[in-house]
Amino acid sequence: MENIPSSDTTGSSKTRGLVIVFTGHGKGKTTAALGMTMRAAGHGMKTCFIQFIKGSWKYGELDAVKRFSDCVDFYVMGRGFTWKSNDIEKDKAAAREAWNFAVKVINSGKYAMVVLDEFTYLLLYEIVDPEECMDVLRNKPEDLHVVITGRDALPEIVDLADLVTEMRMIKHPLKNGIRAQHGIEF
Repeated sequence: MENIPSSDTTGSSKTRGLVIVFTGHGKGKTTAALGMTMRAAGHGMKTCFIQFIKGSWKYGELDAVKRFSDCVDFYVMGRGFTWKSNDIEKDKAAAREAWNFAVKVINSGKYAMVVLDEFTYLLLYEIVDPEECMDVLRNKPEDLHVVITGRDALPEIVDLADLVTEMRMIKHPLKNGIRAQHGIEF
């Protein structure tokens, strides 16, 4: 087992904000980011959670996060899943608008953590310029944590990140005809 030094939980030393990536083809990327959001809220840390792809579907996290509205700002800025798009150009415009909003949030100094949920797709499909994203991440406020989720994180993001976890699907109920369920997938 890797020897990981214990952290100082007294708050006496200044922390450095991390770039954290949850990627891979397995389930749990957004769920992990939501868990970190709840952990941060438990410590009274202000978090901004921005969803780039998810749209008008009814997600359980939207109701749950309302209970932490003093610590969590939650924005659903996508138009839905792009492979079901009836207007891909509108989807791309919404994604670019969400990125511009995220840049302002990252640089605002208002938050301890910013979550960019399903953001890797914007880079993968070059909806957002990957180099611009890298520049924003390299120059983010020193104490800000940025969490990025989505499949197929670009190597540049993986290299820049301080922590990367890859979710790998081993088994999924959909393969046995079990559809998405409340509290599990949404």
